[in-house]
Amino acid sequence: MRVAEYDLVVAGCGFVGSVVAHLAAQNNKRVLLLERRSHIAGNMYDEVDLNTGILVQKYGPHSFHTIDDRVYDFLTSVGDWYPFTLTARVEMLGRATPSPFNFTTIETYFEPQKAHALKKRLMDTYRYAPKVTIVELLKSDDPLIREYADFLFENDYRPYTVKQWNIRPEELDISVLSRVPVRNDYIDRYFDDKYQMMPEGGFTAFFKKLLGSPLIEVRLNCDALEHLKIDTENGRVMFDGEELRVPVVYTGALDELFERRFGKLPYRSVWFEFKTLNMDSFQDAPGVAHPLAKGYTRITEYTKLPPQDGRGKTIVAYEYPAEYGGAKGKEPYYPVLTAESMDMRERYGELAKSVKNLHLGGRLADFKYYNMDQAVLRALEIYDAMRQTTL
Repeated sequence: MRVAEYDLVVAGCGFVGSVVAHLAAQNNKRVLLLERRSHIAGNMYDEVDLNTGILVQKYGPHSFHTIDDRVYDFLTSVGDWYPFTLTARVEMLGRATPSPFNFTTIETYFEPQKAHALKKRLMDTYRYAPKVTIVELLKSDDPLIREYADFLFENDYRPYTVKQWNIRPEELDISVLSRVPVRNDYIDRYFDDKYQMMPEGGFTAFFKKLLGSPLIEVRLNCDALEHLKIDTENGRVMFDGEELRVPVVYTGALDELFERRFGKLPYRSVWFEFKTLNMDSFQDAPGVAHPLAKGYTRITEYTKLPPQDGRGKTIVAYEYPAEYGGAKGKEPYYPVLTAESMDMRERYGELAKSVKNLHLGGRLADFKYYNMDQAVLRALEIYDAMRQTTL
């Protein structure tokens, strides 16, 4: 494979790789995009189920949200989006409650007098703040607030964390436990972001627009690591044995790029059991978490994400965490953020800095738990940096 005719090489066509490729093509740069899967869009890939006509997200549920005007302006300049407010539930002790937990949760699990007192204590203690993290609640000096925090932690956060990450919550970086806060109000929506939306026609249709330029060549079923090698002694990227002088954007697993010189970074995987059901609706929300269920962590119903008419049928997906590299854990979904793993990531990051035309980005390469909007913003930052240096 000859790459001399290209101005940029990108490994991976999820959000980071595809956005960078799109921006480069807009500036008349020729891009070679290598994707080891058989399709574009990374984990955002969706497709219509041929038996039901229902649009299904194959790698788990995605609903776009952001507070960033730059991200919003960029996405809406590429394709059409429509407003979509995500709601979610947690099935806990035989009852369903909003996620994030809110005052309805308190009224569901506590008797009226205690529920009234608890709501007042939360409002007074946190100065009417709409949200607070479970970590803050667990540290409260108020015994009633701490009782509430312990109840949530033992019935949701702890069992969910153990299943999802296969480690104790105490070992996990605090940023992960803080991703889903506890609400101090009755608001029932998963996100509060300024922009909440879904792409017209689905995510794959949007990615086709991102990658639609004739200056972008996408090669599917092509593992970039079969061609890219890092010569760390000389700070060079090698492509099929020859030095590659154009910029390279790499979005895959960071440790694999450097042949696991400092060890194996821990990623967590998931797998899905899809079921087609002869009913209009299976559950009350697009996603329902099941922290206390055996094996699976969440059920997603795709006639609700986005809203669709299944004409008497619906498709649900049971989500099971798995060890990456195991029999069912074929994809590295989430970086497992611990003190040890983040230290190892820093060592790999310092090594990457010695390669001037190498740019890392995305959940796997940055070893960070990005949301979709954070991945888009990271791509915009990478492209800005490239324009100032090598591109």
